[in-house]
Amino acid sequence: MTTSDERLRPHPANRLTGPAEALDLPAYSRNLRSEPHEARDGHRQVGLIHRGPLRLVLFAFDAGGRLPEHKAPGQVVIQCLRGNITVDAAGSRHALGDRMMVVLEPNVPHAVEAQEESEMLLTVCLE
Repeated sequence: MTTSDERLRPHPANRLTGPAEALDLPAYSRNLRSEPHEARDGHRQVGLIHRGPLRLVLFAFDAGGRLPEHKAPGQVVIQCLRGNITVDAAGSRHALGDRMMVVLEPNVPHAVEAQEESEMLLTVCLE
């Protein structure tokens, strides 16, 4: 198990820094699922892009994996790439399947839960 000060991989600001980047999301997902550490709250994640106000984070959820309620200080796009996830936000429940998404305004509390093994791409554009 790692401490909160240890990183599992290089910080996203230190990789994928070229002027154009192609991202193989299924390969990233396979790599996440093959990591030897235990999944936290039933998910693993990797920051893909951390440039200026833009953040892209890929999540690989186990069935029942979740992100507890939280909020982000920017526009949020949650995309279900594969599987089925539920996003609770702004008093509504959004069931997302393959290639579906939900968009949230800044500072909207939200939680995510996977009904089955799933992958999710999170995009945040900070204010």
